[in-house]
Amino acid sequence: MNRFTMQRRIAIALLLALSVGGVLILLDGYNPFEAYKVLFLESFLNYWGFSNTLVKASPMLLAGLAVIIPMRAGVFNIGGEGQIYIGGLFGAVFALAIPDLPGLLGVPLIFVAAAIGGAFWAAIPAYLKAYRGTNEVIVTLLMNFIAIHIVSYAVAGPLLAEGAPYPYSEEVSEAYRLPILMPRSDTHVGFVFGLAMTVILYFWLRFTPSGFQLDLVGRNARAAAYAGVDQKMTVIRAMLIGGSLAGMAGAIEVIGLKYRLFHLFSDGYGYDGIVVAFLAALNPIVAPLTALFLAGLSAGAGTMQRAVGVDSSVIDVVEGLVVVLVAAALVTPRTRSASILKPLARNLRLRRQTQREKKEA
Repeated sequence: MNRFTMQRRIAIALLLALSVGGVLILLDGYNPFEAYKVLFLESFLNYWGFSNTLVKASPMLLAGLAVIIPMRAGVFNIGGEGQIYIGGLFGAVFALAIPDLPGLLGVPLIFVAAAIGGAFWAAIPAYLKAYRGTNEVIVTLLMNFIAIHIVSYAVAGPLLAEGAPYPYSEEVSEAYRLPILMPRSDTHVGFVFGLAMTVILYFWLRFTPSGFQLDLVGRNARAAAYAGVDQKMTVIRAMLIGGSLAGMAGAIEVIGLKYRLFHLFSDGYGYDGIVVAFLAALNPIVAPLTALFLAGLSAGAGTMQRAVGVDSSVIDVVEGLVVVLVAAALVTPRTRSASILKPLARNLRLRRQTQREKKEA
């Protein structure tokens, strides 16, 4: 499938998902055009709405990249949510343990600590996948729940702030807080950081031997093996990169928005990253646009509910439809026909061989 065909199919799938969402809004007794108008105008053309969109898009973008890189190597990383939690935990522990560093040194080290945490959490399913053949979808998915409970234990016990009425840690030092991008808002530079990571990963995949090897393993494992590419190490490398990206998304939430580690501090950004990756057709350079689109849907859902009365859960339905329809759109006719015709051809060949052997007997 060429790039134009892929983009056309994704656009059609997106329009179809929005159309089905419009039908649901209509069945609920509201005007879908008015609802979508409020949704998109408030999310992208209103100062405060766009600020909220950027805040949500920052972790979504990194979580999307955390899905894209492993999937380019043929590995499904469904554990972005857990990696965000562990990354946030590592970043917060470092920030609270060493609070007196200057910001220019402390902030990069917090990101490094968070990346190590996310990579550590991704290394477990990566090893099981590469050396034990364990299904990485099941392992990464289940590890999300373990990570959430680990963070809940940490903020309710060892990291609990003194006199806190709710499970959360002490605030990180002001020197460690990310700079504000839009005045008088919560919009920090996290999205700019995500854009920088997007450009780096795009050029790494496109112009470096290790990036090409990772892509080759995902596209054709047999050709990669014939070329001498170590597939196990490639799988582990892809998962470690994905985990570190998700871990840094956790750090952004801690030092960019909440300034402390909370119980359930992620709003499901790890799962949103899967939608971002699918909608971008696994292309890192497109991921910022899809992250902004999904963040805009999420940021505008509440406004749409208040202004028009449409339940915001309609947007959850639209996001789910986007995943299903885009995934269906990326299946090529060649793939479908091959999957159907190949077994038929094999059966026909076996039948002819059996008949020939019977005649010879």
